[in-house]
Amino acid sequence: MLHLQLQIFTMRRLIASLALLVAGVSPSSAQEATYRFSPINQWDINKTAAYWNPIIQYVSDKSGVKLQLKIGRTSADTTSYVLAQEVEFVFSNHLFSPERESLGWKVFGRRNAPPLHGQIAVPADSPVTTIEQLKGQEVAFAGPEAFIGYKVPYAYLLSKGIEVKPVFGGNQNAAIAQMFAGKARATGSNSMLIEGYANRENKKFRILWTSEPYQDLALMASGKVPDKDLKAVSSAFLNMHKDPRGKEILHRSSQEVGLDSDAYFIPATNADYAAYRRFYQNAPASLR
Repeated sequence: MLHLQLQIFTMRRLIASLALLVAGVSPSSAQEATYRFSPINQWDINKTAAYWNPIIQYVSDKSGVKLQLKIGRTSADTTSYVLAQEVEFVFSNHLFSPERESLGWKVFGRRNAPPLHGQIAVPADSPVTTIEQLKGQEVAFAGPEAFIGYKVPYAYLLSKGIEVKPVFGGNQNAAIAQMFAGKARATGSNSMLIEGYANRENKKFRILWTSEPYQDLALMASGKVPDKDLKAVSSAFLNMHKDPRGKEILHRSSQEVGLDSDAYFIPATNADYAAYRRFYQNAPASLR
C-alpha cells in the first residue's frame, strides 16, 4: 500500500513538472524568479564585481527577489545583453536615445552623487595644454557605448573640427591606464571616474575641457518585471543606507572603487535625464 502511494505521489509531481515545462516555466523558477542585473562597466570586471556583488546580495536578501550580476568583458558587451533583452535590471545611461527609449525601461533610482561632467584630460605633466593640440592624436575612451565618457566629449571635439583617433580600452580604468602608459595623448571620461582614479591610483590630471552636467547613471527595470517585484527591489535599493548593515556594505563597496564613502541610492524618474535627451536632439548621427 505504501509503495502504491509513493508511486502515485511521484507520478503527480512528474505531471506537475511537465505542466510547468509546457507553460515555459521550470519547476524551480515557479518557486523563485531570478532576475539578471547588468551595471555598465565603469571599472574593470574585478572592480565592477567587487562594487556590485555585495550590493545586489543585500538587495536580494532584503527584497526576497533574487538578483544575479551579469556583466560582459566591456561596457559595449554589457549593453548588448540589455538590448538583446537578456537582463531585467540595469544601472546605465545607455538607454535614453529615442530608439532605445521605445524599449520601455523604467527609471526608479540613481546614486546621490553630484552631477557628472564629460571631461577631456591629460596627465598633469603633459605638454598638451589645449584641446586644439589633440588634433590627429590618439585619445583613449572606455568604449563606443560610453555616453558621458565618449559620446559627449567626442561630439564636442567634432563640433570644434578637431579630428582625433579614438582608442577604446573596454572600460574607463583601462582607457586612463593607456593614456598614462603613453598609448594615447589624452582620455575622454566622466568627472567622477577621473576623480576616483586619481584618488585610488595617486595620479594627477590636467582637465582640458568639461561638459554641462548630467545626472549619474540610472537604476532601471524592464517592463517585463512584475510591479510587486519592482517595488520590493526598489525599496531595498533606496532604503539601503538607512539600515546599518546596508550602510556598511555601501561604504565598503565605495572604498573598493574610490567613490565617496557616503554614496547611496535615491529615488529618480525619467524627468531627471532630460539633459541626455537634449544631447541626442543635436548629436551627430554617428553618436545617436
